Amino acid sequence: MSQDKKRVVIKIGSSSLTSMHGEISRRKLEKLVDEVVQLKDDGHEVLLVSSGAVAAGYRKLGCLERPSTLPEKQAAASIGQGLLMESYSDLFLSHGYMGSQILITRSDFSDEDRYNNARNTINVLLERGIIPIVNENDTITIDRLKFGDNDTLSAKVAGLVDADQLIILSDIDGLYDADPRKNADAKLLDKVHEITPEIEDAAGDPGSAVGTGGMKSKIDAFKISMASGISSFLGKANTPNIVYNAVYGKAIGTYFETTTDAENLDQKKQWIAFNSGPEGEVIIDSRAKESMVEMKKSLLPMNVRYVNGRFEKGAVVRIHDLDGEEIGLGVVNYSSDEMEEMISLTEPELESYDKAAIERKDFVCHLEVSMPVGV
Repeated sequence: MSQDKKRVVIKIGSSSLTSMHGEISRRKLEKLVDEVVQLKDDGHEVLLVSSGAVAAGYRKLGCLERPSTLPEKQAAASIGQGLLMESYSDLFLSHGYMGSQILITRSDFSDEDRYNNARNTINVLLERGIIPIVNENDTITIDRLKFGDNDTLSAKVAGLVDADQLIILSDIDGLYDADPRKNADAKLLDKVHEITPEIEDAAGDPGSAVGTGGMKSKIDAFKISMASGISSFLGKANTPNIVYNAVYGKAIGTYFETTTDAENLDQKKQWIAFNSGPEGEVIIDSRAKESMVEMKKSLLPMNVRYVNGRFEKGAVVRIHDLDGEEIGLGVVNYSSDEMEEMISLTEPELESYDKAAIERKDFVCHLEVSMPVGV
């Protein structure tokens, strides 16, 4: 894509799409679609990560208020997802654009083949001018297999499709140096280059009654996007032309900017760090830790000291030092049975194992990202 055309992922939450009664607001939906159409008319590729399925469906389920139990929420989502997509489709078609629905679960991302398949499918849609509309498959997803919230999902989707920019629309103007609801002197931060502990402390609020993600979930999402080399923006959804202006750097809000000299994670490392499900543990000595972390070398079979759990070749494992500190995640070239056998061998006997236990290119150190990996 040319330098002046961007691939943009826009996330909008339930609270930014609903009326005061908790139902989907047609006016708010039209505003969002109109701004996406402006970007499309300028030649940008746009992907939406949209909440709102439960809000769109709960009254059709016969509930007077937004349901609180998981079965009712999932039943409402099964009704509302179709209604929400119908509204999006009608509005985009009225402008000459086609929308498509993509429902995913965390397991679609934790399996590398399914992850790459999702990536290929979305790339085809974007390249052909379609607007993918992504949501978690709330109807069937159980809590332990959820992304957690659509803030996290949007950051992972942005990494999946190599987006140029992630825009998260919220009910707040941006990131403040303190909670503006509690501190009248709180100042809006217009640019952030690093997520500091002070920023995290200021962002410890819960989500709204309508949505699931608070400011903390947004900060976690921006950590993922920044580690992936994706510039991001947080702004208030009901601000006129917020999406269009955010893409062109003219919006009021907070821009999370990556530095040009930062070593961003490639697609493989993004999958390892943010999407894979670690299946076991490999414990290494201090010499190997220094070699992997500081000298950026591979883990040799002779430096594996202990193995915990059962895993096959190609699995992602957690890597610990002898003091129990977790160093990062890596893809193993040997099964747990093979590694346990290696531990008892002498150095000459290990020469028959011609591959590294973990290649450096398949290892993500905690120090490479500003958050714990493998969560």
